[in-house]
Amino acid sequence: MTKQLNRTRKDPTQTRQRIVDATVALHEELGPAATTISAIAGRAEVQRLTVYRHFPDERALLGACSSDWNAQHPLPDPAVWAGLEDPSERLRVALTALYGYYRDGERMLTSVLRDEGEVPALAEVMEPFHAYLRELAGSLATGWGVRVEAQRVIRAVVGHTVQFETYRSLARQDLTAQEAADLMMEFVSAVVGRRGRGSASRSKPKTSAHQP
Repeated sequence: MTKQLNRTRKDPTQTRQRIVDATVALHEELGPAATTISAIAGRAEVQRLTVYRHFPDERALLGACSSDWNAQHPLPDPAVWAGLEDPSERLRVALTALYGYYRDGERMLTSVLRDEGEVPALAEVMEPFHAYLRELAGSLATGWGVRVEAQRVIRAVVGHTVQFETYRSLARQDLTAQEAADLMMEFVSAVVGRRGRGSASRSKPKTSAHQP
């Protein structure tokens, strides 16, 4: 233990990273709500006071862990599909990238999204992720050529396709990330087609049976 404490004092940066690594691993295995400071200290091979010395509160620890995990699992860059004019192709490319991200980070995302309502500080840390999805859904819902009254529905449908829970429900049915993305693109396209035809048909004047 003496050697361990001396090593901690001599190399605080390395100690801090061990704490972060331990916390990330426990969050993935147990979830943030079930992860205790004692468990983190044990996994990182430091004392509980050392954890508090580097991270005085839960928000600081969660923020550091989130930054570390996000650096290794970056969200897809919207620039990849932003220039595509065809909205269905744009959606397909975006969902393929997003579902690949969900596939690779499934264990962690399952844990943190499940516990988000139980850990107030976690909800704050996760807000940029939710903001990303809101912005993504808004951009992917444009350009479909539907009437104004149908736009709300298209936005809701696209918003559903970008959610982690949507990907996970399809993955449980043994669909690959690509198959799930293609299916959701076809789903949105079908809704757009029905809404478009419905709007057009409602705009036509009715013909009376008594007219010649």
